[in-house]
Amino acid sequence: MAPHLPDQPAATMHELNGSHNHEIVPEDSPPDGGYGWVCVGACFTLNCFTWGAVSVCYSVSLCGPQASQFTDTALQSYGIYLSHYLADHNFPEATTWDYAFIGGFNFAIAMLVAPIVTVLTRRFGIHAMMCIGVAMQCGGYIAASFATRIWQLHLTQGVLIGCGIGFLYIPALPVLSQWFVRRRSLANGISAAGSGVGGASFTWGTEAIIQRWNINWALRITGLIALVANLVAIAVIRDRNKAIRPTQLGFDTKLLRRYEVLLLLAWAFISMLGYVVLLFSLTDFALSIGLSRSQATDIIGLLNVGTAIGRPIIGILSDRWSRIDTAGALTLLCGLSCFAFWLPATSYGLTVFFAILCGAIVGVFWMVSTVLPIRFL
Repeated sequence: MAPHLPDQPAATMHELNGSHNHEIVPEDSPPDGGYGWVCVGACFTLNCFTWGAVSVCYSVSLCGPQASQFTDTALQSYGIYLSHYLADHNFPEATTWDYAFIGGFNFAIAMLVAPIVTVLTRRFGIHAMMCIGVAMQCGGYIAASFATRIWQLHLTQGVLIGCGIGFLYIPALPVLSQWFVRRRSLANGISAAGSGVGGASFTWGTEAIIQRWNINWALRITGLIALVANLVAIAVIRDRNKAIRPTQLGFDTKLLRRYEVLLLLAWAFISMLGYVVLLFSLTDFALSIGLSRSQATDIIGLLNVGTAIGRPIIGILSDRWSRIDTAGALTLLCGLSCFAFWLPATSYGLTVFFAILCGAIVGVFWMVSTVLPIRFL
C-alpha cells in the first residue's frame, strides 16, 4: 500500500531523524496540536477496540495433548474462545489448523484489503469506509456467536472481523501524520498504546464475561462494545486531505525500485514476523514451564500493560533522538532480550519481567513506520 502522505517537499534527514535544528517547514505543515490531539484520542480508541480486541486472540495454541486439560476458566480473548470451543466440542469436525487459520485471518485479511481500502478511501472518504468497517467487525462478532459449523467461524470470527479491522485501521493510519510533525512519533506512540490498553482489558475482561454468562454472549458483548467505541472515534476523527491533497494509490510500483524502500520493507517483514511469534506463543510458553493458567493469563495481560506504557515513551525518544536509530536500537534490544531473558526463563517472576520489557519495546514498527516513509516522497 502506498502511504497516504502530503504532497509536499521531501523531508530533510534532520526531519526524518527527529532533529529540527535546520528543519524546512512547508507552508501547509501540520499544526502539531490543536484538534490533532482529539484525533490522537480517536486513533487510540480505534487501536484499543480493533487490534486490542484481537491482539490477545492468538496468544495460546492449546490443542492436541493439552486439549484434555481445559477447564471452565479460560485464558484470553480468542484463547478463551478456543479453550471453550475445544472443551465443549462445539465444532467436532475442526482441526488444529482450522483454529490457527481463524486467528491468522484477522491479521492477514486486515492487511490484504489495504490497497482496496486505500482506493475506496480516496473516492468516498475515511468516514464512509470506517463505518463499513465497524459494521463488519461488529457483525463478525455477533455472527460468530451463532456459528454451528467451523466454516462459519472461518467466515465470521476470521474473515469478517479481519475485513472490519482493515476498513477501520487503514483509513485512520495516515491521519496523525497530517496533524503532527515534531510530535509525530509521540502522537503515533500514544495511538499505538491503545492496542496495549485494549489487549489488557480484553485479556481479563473476556474471561469474566464468559464466567458470568457464556461464550456466545461474550462474542456479542465484545462486538457491541467495539461498535459503540469505534462509532464515537469515527464521529470525531478528521483528516486534512482537503488542505494537503495527498496522493492515495492502492499500490505504487515505483517505490519498489528504491533500495531505501526495500530495506524498510525487509525490516518491517522481519520485525513483524518476530512480533507475531512472540505475541502468539508467550502464553503457551508460560504453561510449558509449569505456570498455572491464571498466571499464563496474567503474563499476556502484563505484556499488554508494558505495551501501553512503553509506546508513548518510545514516541518521545523517537521525536527527540532519531527515528531510524530508535527503531534499529529497539529492534536489536528486543531480539537480545529474547536470548537473555526468554530462553532461560523457568520462573513466574522472570517471565513477568520479560513480558513487561518486551511488551514495552516489541512492535516498534507501529510507532515509526508511519513517519519513516516521508523520505521516499
